[in-house]
Amino acid sequence: MPFIHVKLSGKLEPEKIEFVKTKLGKAISLLPGKSENYLMVNIEPECHLYFGGNCNTPTAMCCVSVFGKASRDACEALTAEICNILKSEAAVPPNRCYVKFEFCDTWGYDGYLF
Repeated sequence: MPFIHVKLSGKLEPEKIEFVKTKLGKAISLLPGKSENYLMVNIEPECHLYFGGNCNTPTAMCCVSVFGKASRDACEALTAEICNILKSEAAVPPNRCYVKFEFCDTWGYDGYLF
């Protein structure tokens, strides 16, 4: 049960948003036991993101929330892939993209708590 929240500083056309969503759906499998089947994605373009005191270059903040845990190696692989996706689809340089991981052992879905 992962959730990926992407905030982007630039404008993104609907077809590009769809490409990002689709590529994130494939990338989540880099975390063992995770798949697109239960992935929720929120992509927010045109956010006011400043990095290093400026907003003159595309910037992204990504939060990956996961039920359970994942290894550092898996998180590193997913970070690299998210940066690649955002570079190719949203022109965000990898050095202007943060990826934050949050792990949770209490997660609700479909009226039930895991």
